[in-house]
Amino acid sequence: MALDHSAIDVESAPVDRSWTSKDALLYAVGVGAGIDDPLAELAFTTENSDGTPQQVLPTYAVLLAQVPGARRIGDFDPAMLVHAEQAFELHRPLPASGSVRATMKVTGIYDKGKGALVVTEATAVDPETGEALITARSSAFIRGEGGFGGDRGPRDDWNAPDREPDHQVTYRTRPEQALIYRLSGDRNPLHSDPAFAARAGFDRPILHGLCTYGVTGRALLHTMAGSDAGRFASMSGRFTSPVFPGEALTVAIWAERDTALFRTTKDDGTVVIDRGRASFR
Repeated sequence: MALDHSAIDVESAPVDRSWTSKDALLYAVGVGAGIDDPLAELAFTTENSDGTPQQVLPTYAVLLAQVPGARRIGDFDPAMLVHAEQAFELHRPLPASGSVRATMKVTGIYDKGKGALVVTEATAVDPETGEALITARSSAFIRGEGGFGGDRGPRDDWNAPDREPDHQVTYRTRPEQALIYRLSGDRNPLHSDPAFAARAGFDRPILHGLCTYGVTGRALLHTMAGSDAGRFASMSGRFTSPVFPGEALTVAIWAERDTALFRTTKDDGTVVIDRGRASFR
């Protein structure tokens, strides 16, 4: 068995991370802010617009809570790993610049037959006060690492409401979207190198799942929180199909007071993020 089950519940060493106003702006552009209307999202794409203080897209929290160099969970071909699920909770809004101290641990390794699902949880706190800022949960599906007779993991009871969505928002992505997004830190060649993408079974590089996640988060922010990042509390979803740079994404939103269910699809109806949940203050 290539995966190391002894890694479960072992907390990583803390990692200090910082970001600048420029980093937050680059992330916003990387997830498509301003493509359709450059003036509509100036709070997230500029820091010096008159009467428009800079805000940070809530989904940037996922990147800030990552822990580079955390304990390896085994030896496997990285081309066999795909991002399966992502969730985060923001305990308070992200400032335009700042720093966090993050730790991560594996919380479960589940047997899905043809592969293994590895679930992790990261916590990012204020380095000076210890106050929690971000809690992020992620899972990765590793093809070829299942079949070890383990627990299949918890089931999700998510179901789309039996009615039309209350909102549908469509955003374009650009052909070079992955090349912009990777500058925020994820240099996985799956999203830029045709040879690596071919090893993973794709005829060309695919868009980062977290870029699709960020595009979806923009739709939720503007539709459900009136573009006020301070009202955005949490978001989760399951990645179900790849997106290629240049494809448009439509987010269907079923609203219920301060919560929402959502699903993101491509123009041909292919679901790319499913079982979505979000909450707002």
